[in-house]
Amino acid sequence: MSTSPERATIVVSLPDAAKIAWWIDQLAPLLPGWTLRPADDPGDPEAVRYAVVWRPADGTFKPFPHLKAIVSLGAGIDHVLADRELPPGVPIIRTVGADLTQRMREYVALHVLRHHRQMPLIAANQRQQRWAQQVVPPATRRRVGVMGLGNLGASAAATLVGLGFETLGWARTPRPLEGVEVHAGPAGLASFLARCEILVCLLPLTPATENILDAALFARLPRGASLINAGRGPHLVEEDLLAALASGQLRHATLDVFRQEPLPQAHPFWHHPDITVTPHVASLIDPESGSRIVAANIQHFETHGEVADLADAARGY
Repeated sequence: MSTSPERATIVVSLPDAAKIAWWIDQLAPLLPGWTLRPADDPGDPEAVRYAVVWRPADGTFKPFPHLKAIVSLGAGIDHVLADRELPPGVPIIRTVGADLTQRMREYVALHVLRHHRQMPLIAANQRQQRWAQQVVPPATRRRVGVMGLGNLGASAAATLVGLGFETLGWARTPRPLEGVEVHAGPAGLASFLARCEILVCLLPLTPATENILDAALFARLPRGASLINAGRGPHLVEEDLLAALASGQLRHATLDVFRQEPLPQAHPFWHHPDITVTPHVASLIDPESGSRIVAANIQHFETHGEVADLADAARGY
């Protein structure tokens, strides 16, 4: 049953203080009757019922004994589970929606097409004033694989099918996807990788997927394959990627997520000729559209005690 939000508080926590204010400004009109405050200035901690967060610091939730749910400002919850003082049993609500899915579809399509049409090589040739025409096969003869077939992965795979690519998918368990050749589980990984000329990682981060993008995996790809990682930074073993690029096993990599963000200025990825760095923008949620999703989820959870986008903390997503 719904309880009166009178005096009840929703706190917001992000690494950037300016963005906290932005989210509060957008959420407040959509949640009348609630008090919205930064998590580090919550007022009465006993009044806090919801925490809206991205990459919260350890112990963010500890002061709030009556917390009903944590709202992740994204589809992933690994940044919430990383809190070593996370209160047990508090539900975690993921933030997903048409806007986020569309953004990921755009990002994957953009960078798959860049790799397919050899745009990194063309750009390098331009810098050297070299006129060298690149002949590439049509998309129908290019095999692209998507690791992770959740909401974002399934939509990205469908987009690639629509562009004409021979599209493969890999997931923890089998599932039908129109136009996608789906492989599943550890037994299906080798056959999936062997056919991926462009590999897109959209996996959730779990103990089973951490460090999955390593030397052994790269060795199973066709020589000269390309990688796009828009999943999570800890999926990638960075030293193994550099070695695979140096040997020619991989041709190019586009990376949107990193073990440390922002990416340190001295990191070798910044200036590597075969790596494209994007600053975690593949499906970046903005307060204007995201606040509508967050507010609707909080209102629904407050009324019904459940929501469609409730995460499974035991699985990690």
